[in-house]
Amino acid sequence: MNKAQLIETLAEKVGITKAQAEQAIETITQTITEKIKGGEEVTITGFGAFSARKRAGRVGVNPRNPSEKIQIPDVVVPKFKAGKVLKDALKS
Repeated sequence: MNKAQLIETLAEKVGITKAQAEQAIETITQTITEKIKGGEEVTITGFGAFSARKRAGRVGVNPRNPSEKIQIPDVVVPKFKAGKVLKDALKS
């Protein structure tokens, strides 16, 4: 399912226009992004939790020249932890 299909499904199930559904999806994704960027965790009970985690830097290998070592810097990455209801739904 892509974003357009998600918007269409949301509009049908809730009984709103596609424009309203698109605005709702955009607002949700922007809010989640802003909050995790600010160091907060966003939890949707039963579905899961979105957060940002710092991945430590490390020494890697240059794929073009395997004998050359390169330093890979620290990076902040998004993390999603599935909630119990979502996990249980996938089990059955």
